[in-house]
Amino acid sequence: MEFLQTVIDIFIHLDKHLGEIISAYGLWTYLILFLIIFAETGLVVTPFLPGDSLLFVAGTFAAAGALDIKILFFLLLGAAVLGDTVNYEIGRYLGPKVFSKEIRFLNHENLLKTQKFYQKHGGKTIIIARFLPIIRTFAPFVAGVGAMKYMRFLSYNLIGALLWVTVALFGGFFFGNLPFVRDNFTLVIFAIIGTSAIPPVYAYLKSWLQKRAQERIGANNE
Repeated sequence: MEFLQTVIDIFIHLDKHLGEIISAYGLWTYLILFLIIFAETGLVVTPFLPGDSLLFVAGTFAAAGALDIKILFFLLLGAAVLGDTVNYEIGRYLGPKVFSKEIRFLNHENLLKTQKFYQKHGGKTIIIARFLPIIRTFAPFVAGVGAMKYMRFLSYNLIGALLWVTVALFGGFFFGNLPFVRDNFTLVIFAIIGTSAIPPVYAYLKSWLQKRAQERIGANNE
């Protein structure tokens, strides 16, 4: 419970915490941001780390002159690409056995959801998933498990990372310091998280409604 409260506090007051990190660590902040984005995209055990919101907040600090936007862009783009690549290689190494319950450190529910999403959207899942929390972390892993050809995966990886980092980082850079945004920053963070959650929630509700409809049809045929 305490861990969950800490995670929620970090998300809600992300601007405050990043400001404290910049003040305390200076240039090391770039490495910290790199590691967070890398871990959020590259390790299936850390899907709870901030992604979209962290990029947005980093962009706002860059606009204020606390960070260099060029360094941030190339560094975090590299972190996103490298993270997905490592995740893909781990998935390819572990293979299909990850869908059994033998590997307990994985969240199998999220893994199966991502597999279904992958089966529906194919390779472009790697691009789409960049904008979907949780699925973003599991998509390259599932691609590795499914033995997608690496060069095909790499092309999706590069396109997805470029779009994601550009939209989120420069969104913060150009809009994060507008008076309305600055005065309602917590609400903006919630809006980013909420917007990111809309597609998976919609997909879940659609699947649930289809399942209920099929059950009704089956009941009426009995």
